Amino acid sequence: MDQYTRIFSSCRIPGSRRDSVINYRLSISEPRHITVAHNNQFFKLDVYHYNGCPLTQGQIYTQLEKIWNSSIKTMKEPVGILTADHRNRWGVGRRILMKDWLNRESIEEIQQSIFSICLDAPMPHGHDEYSSMAAQILHGGGSHSNTGNRWFDKTLQFIVGEDGTCGLLYERALAEGMPIMRISDHAMKFCKYPEPAVSNEIPLPMPKKLRLNISSEVQHLIETSKIYLDIQVNDLDICCFEFSRFGKNFPKWYQLSPDGFIQMALQLAFYRLHGHICASSETATTWMFHLGRTDEIRVPLEHTARFVRTFDDMNTTDAEKLDLMKKAIAAHKENTSQAVIGQGIDRHLFGLKMQAIESGFRVPEIFMDTTYAVSTHFRLVTNQIPSQMNSVMCYGPVVPDGYNVCYNPLPYHANFTVTALNSSPQTNAEHLSSALISALNAMHDLLDQHSGVSPWETAQW
Repeated sequence: MDQYTRIFSSCRIPGSRRDSVINYRLSISEPRHITVAHNNQFFKLDVYHYNGCPLTQGQIYTQLEKIWNSSIKTMKEPVGILTADHRNRWGVGRRILMKDWLNRESIEEIQQSIFSICLDAPMPHGHDEYSSMAAQILHGGGSHSNTGNRWFDKTLQFIVGEDGTCGLLYERALAEGMPIMRISDHAMKFCKYPEPAVSNEIPLPMPKKLRLNISSEVQHLIETSKIYLDIQVNDLDICCFEFSRFGKNFPKWYQLSPDGFIQMALQLAFYRLHGHICASSETATTWMFHLGRTDEIRVPLEHTARFVRTFDDMNTTDAEKLDLMKKAIAAHKENTSQAVIGQGIDRHLFGLKMQAIESGFRVPEIFMDTTYAVSTHFRLVTNQIPSQMNSVMCYGPVVPDGYNVCYNPLPYHANFTVTALNSSPQTNAEHLSSALISALNAMHDLLDQHSGVSPWETAQW
């Protein structure tokens, strides 16, 4: 629960060698404003009156309309692109910007805000609308689109596009996906019950425009950042889709873990596509510990390997395949339980390695071993981020030749996002997505046809 106290009014600050994170709710008096970005321009919008009462829904709408009308005709230099650059380069750029007192005042207002709202221009959607929308929310589309309309250091940014795109972008230093998704669920539930209209509302002043002086040196940094950014944007391969045949209720009907079922489908999909098993992980939360964050669930276990290697074997009976599938799902469930209670290995080993480095000790030999390097090169990184909404989260892969898969299993369908890098000849997000759909269907048919449950009973899930 500690993560919820850090999400609002916080920001990641670049430094010369390392970043720092500041929660302004703790360091100064609690901020009373949000940042609104439109056409690469930033505004300070106070969302509380002088007496501490929050603005009404109508007042907030009126203030946003003022911001929109005042900035719709002018496109400013995309200073926000600097925050998407390599952290060292952005650290240099920020130091240069902060030499100017006006810039320093504006940047501090952005950093201290409760969160940001980014009002985006429409973005061209390709043949896959969902994937295009995911890309817009994740990175803004590049230097010629909405990336300059962001401040990527902010922990929380709500994205609202003219074309109807809406989503949420967050910086991971302070929180995992779960509390962010719960905030989204709460916001969407709140929107279903709007406040009653309030008449004779007090007129409010125009929100403050946060001005930034762009020197020739800063202009050069922006142009360099554009090149770096566009390379990254063009390299990211995103495939976002809805699997509609069944949802989490189907495996639950057979008393199987829905998460384990999806994880085995992912393992089967990767094996079918690449012909081997890779180091892969699923994120586990360790929230039962004070300041707990995450650990890794090691998915490829002995039962997993047996399952994926025999699933397409013509010499293996369906009864044997079903037994192996159930054992693999049960083993994954047990492994997940162990990771949640702090019995995972990855965070412990990583902590020992970093303690040795920071203390100037010799790094233990295990960390120099080839086996350790291979076992921590996670080509398949997965995250289950459940939500009450018809939504899904999205991250990039953690290694150049890897995938990231996020999924949101709902009762009767599931949402997936698969990402990879175009620069890797070994990966393709669309191909893994197709293999995943095929694996889910094959496992469904195996379970449905050979579990000993009648078709009438099956229909009840």
